Amino acid sequence: MAQQQKKEPDLNQLLKVRREKLAQLQEEGKDPFQIMKYDVSHHSQEIKDDFDGLEGKSVTIAGRLMSKRVMGKASFCHVQDLQGTIQSYVARDSLGEEEYKAFKKLDIGDIVGVVGKVFKTKTGEISLHADQVILLSKSLQILPEKFHGLTNTDLRYRQRYVDLIMNPDVKDTFIKRSKIISTIRRYLDSQGFMEVETPMLVSNAGGAAARPFETHFNALDEDLKLRISLELYLKRLIVGGLERVYEIGRVFRNEGLDTRHNPEFTLMELYQAYTDYHGMMDLTENLYRYVAQEVLGTTTITYQGVEMDLSKPFERITMVEAVKKYSGVDFDTIHTLEEARAAAKEHHVEYEERHKKGDILSLFFEEFAEEHLIQPTFVMDHPIEISPLTKKKPEDPAYTERFEFFMNGWEMANAYSELNDPIDQRERFKAQEELLAQGDEEANTTDEDFMNALEIGMPPTGGIGFGIDRMCMLMTDSAAIRDVLLFPTMKTLGGKDQ
Repeated sequence: MAQQQKKEPDLNQLLKVRREKLAQLQEEGKDPFQIMKYDVSHHSQEIKDDFDGLEGKSVTIAGRLMSKRVMGKASFCHVQDLQGTIQSYVARDSLGEEEYKAFKKLDIGDIVGVVGKVFKTKTGEISLHADQVILLSKSLQILPEKFHGLTNTDLRYRQRYVDLIMNPDVKDTFIKRSKIISTIRRYLDSQGFMEVETPMLVSNAGGAAARPFETHFNALDEDLKLRISLELYLKRLIVGGLERVYEIGRVFRNEGLDTRHNPEFTLMELYQAYTDYHGMMDLTENLYRYVAQEVLGTTTITYQGVEMDLSKPFERITMVEAVKKYSGVDFDTIHTLEEARAAAKEHHVEYEERHKKGDILSLFFEEFAEEHLIQPTFVMDHPIEISPLTKKKPEDPAYTERFEFFMNGWEMANAYSELNDPIDQRERFKAQEELLAQGDEEANTTDEDFMNALEIGMPPTGGIGFGIDRMCMLMTDSAAIRDVLLFPTMKTLGGKDQ
């Protein structure tokens, strides 16, 4: 305790000194916050990559001062920019007496601009021989200690800006995330899809089984919800004749937080007229291979030491087959709800009174099969009870033309041959409303405008929803969803967001 009390004045004194330095600069008419722009010619990695072409030439860089070693008339420092860090050799003879004195007063964390000639030190490190160092912005806070970095996980998420400065791997993750999303767009655009935007504030939050966030729109005195999926509006566009559409956007689900769930997350949904769920399987397989090759340079993904091979044809298995394979229970031989309940009791699968045979099959799948689906796998033909927006299988109407795509034991995508029969759809909505009345907060309600659109007529359509965050987790080897969200949802501290 005594040590802690001793450190605090030291820290406060350091912060005070930084403010005093700023005040002095401002008194001298050298306020760094008055600098409007600075022309940068190169970034650190570009200089290293093109050393042969740039050796001896003058370049201009800008970034954050991460280290400084003063040795009398000459010093070394490292400047960090978007691409990494680069060393600068700063000598009094090159800068001049006054400028060198100003350099020595710089603090770690300050934003600086450096003009210098590219050279290689005796130890072989590509560096700049500085002719000018200018303070572009003063850092008034202390960065975490260099060798230990920013390791407190909670603080890293709350202060992502510091996390990005101190942990290069974090910056790489988010650069890679951006590339993943732009690569998805590039692939879909090449396949004739059109990117669209649909409402986030909706009167009816349908298209998924999830509890919505609710809000109130004062101007119209109406209660609204934040969308839980993108589905129903995108299908309206298929009705309108836009044959291939997709949207990448935030959706909101009023659910818990864990390593794979955040209440707001990025979902991509796409719909294609005149195809079915088999077409969606082919698209998914091709898209995942393309993104991995473009972003990672390989079709083998290694996640937490586990390799997943995207080069081979993805396995395709029905939900009934998966349950039989991993639990030994064959639902093809179970014909009644009583038989399904008996099997559940025998295998210690908990169910609710409202659950029907198809619900119990799904519970068996979650309990026994999901964790084994490590390699890319399409699990097909879900029971109708859990698929209210999906076409029935003509040969077996207890099941639907739906699949979920699994990797690493996680659901990565969900797809249907979309239900376009308005009479059947109204019956499905009615069944959902009965579940809602029984206390299922995730059940859908009838969307009359969507029903009107279906009655106008929707062509046979395949649709799919991709969890972008989970895809980014796998492709960046990130252990938790918060590691791929720049600003994840955090519990508010001290009555204000931190």
